[in-house]
Amino acid sequence: MSSAKRPGTPGPGSHVADSHDLIRVHGARENNLKDVSVDIPKRRLTVFTGVSGSGKSSLVFNTIAAESQRLINETYSAFVQGFMPTLARPEVDVLDGLTTAIIVDQQRMGADPRSTVGTATDVNAMLRILFSRLGEPRIGPPSAYSFNTASVRASGAITVERGNKKAVRATFERTGGMCTHCEGRGTVSDIDLTQLYDDSKSLAEGAFTIPGWKSDSQWTVQVYAQSGFVDPDKPIREYTEKELRDFLYGEPVKVKVNGVNLTYEGLIPKIQKSFLSKDKEAMQPHIRAFVERAVTFTTCPECEGTRLSEGARSSKIKKISIADACAMEIRDLAEWVRDLTEPSVAPLLTALRDTLDSFVEIGLGYLSLDRPAGTLSGGEAQRVKMIRHLGSSLTDTTYVFDEPTVGLHPHDIQRMNDLLLRLRDKGNTVLVVEHKPEAIAIADHVVDLGPGAGTAGGTVCFEGTVEELRAADTVTGRHLDDRAVLKESVRKPAGALGIRDARTHNLQGVDVDVPLGVLCVVTGVAGSGKSSLIHGSVPAGADVVSVDQSPIKGSRRSNPATYTGLLDPIRKAFAKANGVKPALFSANSEGACPTCNGAGVIYTDLAMMAGVATPCEDCEGKRFQPAVLEYRFGGRDISEVLAMSVDQAEEFFGAGEARTPAAHKILQRLSDVGLGYLTLGQPLTTLSGGERQRLKLATHMGEKGGVYVLDEPTTGLHLADVEQLLGLLDRLVDAGKSVIVIEHHQAVMAHADWIIDLGPGAGHDGGRVVFEGTPADLVADRSTLTGEHLAAYVGA
Repeated sequence: MSSAKRPGTPGPGSHVADSHDLIRVHGARENNLKDVSVDIPKRRLTVFTGVSGSGKSSLVFNTIAAESQRLINETYSAFVQGFMPTLARPEVDVLDGLTTAIIVDQQRMGADPRSTVGTATDVNAMLRILFSRLGEPRIGPPSAYSFNTASVRASGAITVERGNKKAVRATFERTGGMCTHCEGRGTVSDIDLTQLYDDSKSLAEGAFTIPGWKSDSQWTVQVYAQSGFVDPDKPIREYTEKELRDFLYGEPVKVKVNGVNLTYEGLIPKIQKSFLSKDKEAMQPHIRAFVERAVTFTTCPECEGTRLSEGARSSKIKKISIADACAMEIRDLAEWVRDLTEPSVAPLLTALRDTLDSFVEIGLGYLSLDRPAGTLSGGEAQRVKMIRHLGSSLTDTTYVFDEPTVGLHPHDIQRMNDLLLRLRDKGNTVLVVEHKPEAIAIADHVVDLGPGAGTAGGTVCFEGTVEELRAADTVTGRHLDDRAVLKESVRKPAGALGIRDARTHNLQGVDVDVPLGVLCVVTGVAGSGKSSLIHGSVPAGADVVSVDQSPIKGSRRSNPATYTGLLDPIRKAFAKANGVKPALFSANSEGACPTCNGAGVIYTDLAMMAGVATPCEDCEGKRFQPAVLEYRFGGRDISEVLAMSVDQAEEFFGAGEARTPAAHKILQRLSDVGLGYLTLGQPLTTLSGGERQRLKLATHMGEKGGVYVLDEPTTGLHLADVEQLLGLLDRLVDAGKSVIVIEHHQAVMAHADWIIDLGPGAGHDGGRVVFEGTPADLVADRSTLTGEHLAAYVGA
């Protein structure tokens, strides 16, 4: 245990207030935690380790940080609390010594098309004020430089209800900077009509090629056929100009179809409302494929992608417009701002310089302010959130980080470590959930959870210093000094995928041959162009399976069985064995308990207080009607099957009377990625980041494809799990697949058959191939940053 004093035991001559130097947690039971009790020293850097799913996030985020935020929220009035997220008190007996918690997690930034790096960090707001004061010609207030603000003009009479009612003539005008053509998005969408219908056919002949639009029975199609605006028996290519205009762009109007009043509107606005206004990631795969085929996004021709009106682009400071400033790399913009000396805006320039310097210091100088926030990786998003805390004057707060080294090259991890230590040295408590040994090494105190994951975890296996952890007999202690060795022999490629003149983002006309039939690892510092090269240049055809870093969607009703498609063969097997409909065995369909609608719990909304979830009394949390639970398959009912772990279910469906090959195949893949401990019915909302990433990998492994592209598959993986992942990658290659991995983890690099290293730096300093060859050649060469760090890692 640390040398920190216990509360209530002040030393001689010290003040009683100085005795509160521990955060005490006693009896924590959130998620899989089993009555965890731990004392965490304040004003120190504490790292929480353990395998993925061992309970680290449950302790740090769902217990300590959640209670701190809940207590702070309770200091606001009931009116204000009504607008804030409602947080329940965590399942814990005692939480003592808490300070204000600032959470810097890995949640991706919102993918709103108008959200950029500049708007997310308030730098755009400062730039708008700067240009409204110094820009020539002057065009208006800060809103005139905002691509989120449209220009508005209005005039008319207003009546003021005060004393003598009197109508007053008034005019209103606001100057905004939004481009009117693309409405501040920078891109315009163009719909390919050939993907919507076959113009050689009539509507009666089934001209529509939109998924789900059947000509005979579908109501939407009947609205067009019986609207009276077009002839349903005439091929679309023979429509008159008026017919085609009504068909494609008609205004909404009521029409009668088979005696029912329905709304008719043109095909283009109908498609935009039905498909384009929805989140593409949440769509079913065949709908998403249709949208990707039918809709093309092109740079707005009027604003050239800057999102800004002509007026905003014309106003300049030293020949630079706000659009030019946002398009610069942030490190170049910081130099430009440093050259500005105007006493009237001195405080603004100081704040702007400090924020831009923070970007550079944290290793994000290669970004530009106009970069859409939704395109940032999880690691980049987390570091962008850190920006506002670096120069903060706050002390004695608790900073909570979720794997801050995600997406960082070994070269950049030292810089991140320095930042964490700086926050600690200002008198703050820093809590870090981490897997990387380089980040664990700087800890003042380590809490190791485990010993396993899921139900096998949730206990504290070790507390103490890093040196003590090395000697401890825990999974983390045993693997802390693990170092991969270079392979003695590498596989020979069975061909190559040629990429020529790649210029996506910062790539500088890259020509490279990616070998096929082997394990190829693409490396380089963050921002060097790895994702641009692979995701932007490898054709996403039927033969390519891409597993990127986008988060998996899922509500509390979703679970591993529904997400992976495992529930379908299970439902069919139950239905066949009992001679009933498969829908009965879905908690989201006919088999759901009518009292809780298949949720298993009853939610009671308490307005500004945290809602209460109580187990459903009728189904006792099993989610199904009692009649459904009488049907059995292999001696088990459906709720008992969903309560099984993946390993138990794999054995159950693998042999005997319950043998179901389709289900067994999916369960094998879940076991292969190390998720054998998960229960089939566990809500997705309770899974850790690493578990979600592997669940996604297991799902994609079932797709037919010859080339697998994986983007940082070690994210959220414990040192002990990396070995299992390498075995999985080997099995894929040995099965005849080509595996391309974008990765920073040295163990994966050492295990590769071929390495493509990009750099030498980030942003405009990167975008070139600086090395191609085997890991042994890279270590021997040591001509790149990756080579130096890999050589140090393998002890060469």
